[in-house]
Amino acid sequence: MGNSLLMASKGTHALSLKIIAECSTTKARTCKMKLPHYVVDTPVFMPVGTQGTLKGLLPQQLEELDCKIMLGNTYHLGHRYICIGKSWRSTQDSGGFQMVSLLKLAEITEEGVKFESPHDRSEMMLTPEKSIEIQNSIGADIIMQLDDVVHSCVTGPRVEEAMYRTIRWLDRCIAAHKRPHDQCIFPIVQGGLYPDLRKKCAEELIKRDVPGFAIGGLSGGEEKSQFWKMVTISTDILPKEKPRYLMGVGFAIDLVVCVALGCDMFDCVYPTRTAKDIYAKDFRPIDENCKCSTCQQYTRAYLHTVVQTETVACQLVTVHNVAYQLDLMRSIQQSIVEDRFPEFIRRFFNKQFPNKDYPEWAVDALKSYQL
Repeated sequence: MGNSLLMASKGTHALSLKIIAECSTTKARTCKMKLPHYVVDTPVFMPVGTQGTLKGLLPQQLEELDCKIMLGNTYHLGHRYICIGKSWRSTQDSGGFQMVSLLKLAEITEEGVKFESPHDRSEMMLTPEKSIEIQNSIGADIIMQLDDVVHSCVTGPRVEEAMYRTIRWLDRCIAAHKRPHDQCIFPIVQGGLYPDLRKKCAEELIKRDVPGFAIGGLSGGEEKSQFWKMVTISTDILPKEKPRYLMGVGFAIDLVVCVALGCDMFDCVYPTRTAKDIYAKDFRPIDENCKCSTCQQYTRAYLHTVVQTETVACQLVTVHNVAYQLDLMRSIQQSIVEDRFPEFIRRFFNKQFPNKDYPEWAVDALKSYQL
């Protein structure tokens, strides 16, 4: 692609980011991210509604939880021809992750990815252009380039091949994007667990005039000691004035640490999966400090009795899990505004690990900030 794609459409993006406060110790910051449908406070966690809805929850329940934005997936929405309401605020994944999760059903070439549907065995060719076409039709506020994703355990030439293909596919996605004034396209930093490839990819992506950036190819089972280093390498290069989206990360500890490393946006399916720590004779709520409707009305004992037999249990536990994640992010935002985020980190880890058995990777990640 020509140089016109590198710095095209300056000032025409449908997203703007205003930094409200920055941590004086870490790379954490809180921002106002203005999207076509809403203004989202960051750092933000986006619950995953793969097929256009969160499992077990109505849109009204998300509104009651004050959920500002969710994540959908192009592969599932495009293959099943589902479209979420255009009034809802959403980020749309490109479908690239299915190269990993459905690898046995996929064939990857320079043209794109040929999928075999796990539902009816029909074929679907997902090219960069087709991915953008589907995302344009769905109407999400933020859309993602189609990237060549490899599992984080993969090593060798395939990782470099995927990184360079991701850059080439980005230019095809930008060229195919028909709605730049009301949809924001994010490129995705790839490079596996190779620092030089991560740096090279990030340096190439920032040459393109795009409204934000994502960090992909992580949270696939790699060692945490490698994970956090790839995150901080990426955020060191990605521009400060644009949002940084760390894909597939949602455990509470990961969120806290990666906010410190400079990430603004997160997503994960974790909150919509049924919690395991529910006890038959425990008459407390899931969390005595939680204000969600589940914790206000139901005990662990009740949930234990219905969790294996009633679909309502999935809904009730999901309400709590999503509420917890959203409350955590609001607390992080407030601590950054008040410039007490390091104190928040210490209190969070002391509560999570009362025996001081902190995860070594988290200690190492925060050590450079003298926390």
